Amino acid sequence: MAEDNSYESMLCVKPEVHVYRIPPRASNRGYRAADWKLDEPAWSGRMKITAKGKMAYIKLEDRNTGELFAQAPVEQYPGCVVEAVTDSSRYFVIRIEDGNGRHAFIGLGFADRGDSFDFNVALQDHFKWVKQEGELAKQEATENTAPKLDLSFKEGQTIKISIGNIKKKEAGGAKPRPMAGGLLPPPPGVKVGGVIPPPVAQQTVPPVQTNAASLLDFGSPGPAAPPSSDLWGDFTSAGSNSSKDAVKSGWVQFS
Repeated sequence: MAEDNSYESMLCVKPEVHVYRIPPRASNRGYRAADWKLDEPAWSGRMKITAKGKMAYIKLEDRNTGELFAQAPVEQYPGCVVEAVTDSSRYFVIRIEDGNGRHAFIGLGFADRGDSFDFNVALQDHFKWVKQEGELAKQEATENTAPKLDLSFKEGQTIKISIGNIKKKEAGGAKPRPMAGGLLPPPPGVKVGGVIPPPVAQQTVPPVQTNAASLLDFGSPGPAAPPSSDLWGDFTSAGSNSSKDAVKSGWVQFS
């Protein structure tokens, strides 16, 4: 993300804060709020935290007119610009600047612990974002400077692809195609070498001779046929007649 120095975002607003004059620090132990005159603040007003690019600004303004009382530019947090006291979580020491190179340290206090927590979190989130943006910028710069891998084909270059697990079909394994003309293959019972003649055109069926006398005498019962001693006689005669008819018609008899 490109840095836009003309855009200023709002990070946190607290309607009531107190400013204290603090004595010089006597040792490196840190500041203590108990050494300040907490019941006599030097100034009270509104506090804003804004961000412009990577910089954060702590602004102390008049709550009615919005006039700027003091401002503390923050380049990093935690750092020397904002420092917590050792005996309370509601008070901080901030370094303010007037824009002419002069600076001073003042005490900043909040009436509620939730306000001091929001103040702390707003600065932490902003500089966490600044750190992430810096890491992304370094990564992009490294990718741009690294040589790019050329995977394009050179002139005359080819590749060979080998695909396994593919079995070639045997020449004798191909299924026979059906014969032209709509002829069907012989039935399973045909002997080897048998030839099926082509279908015969419409055959003339000889007229059946009927006995005129029997038609006239339809109502009178005829003489009963004597019982045959051979139970399979009719089937045998039927089979012999059918075989003869098949031979006469030109069809091959299948055994």
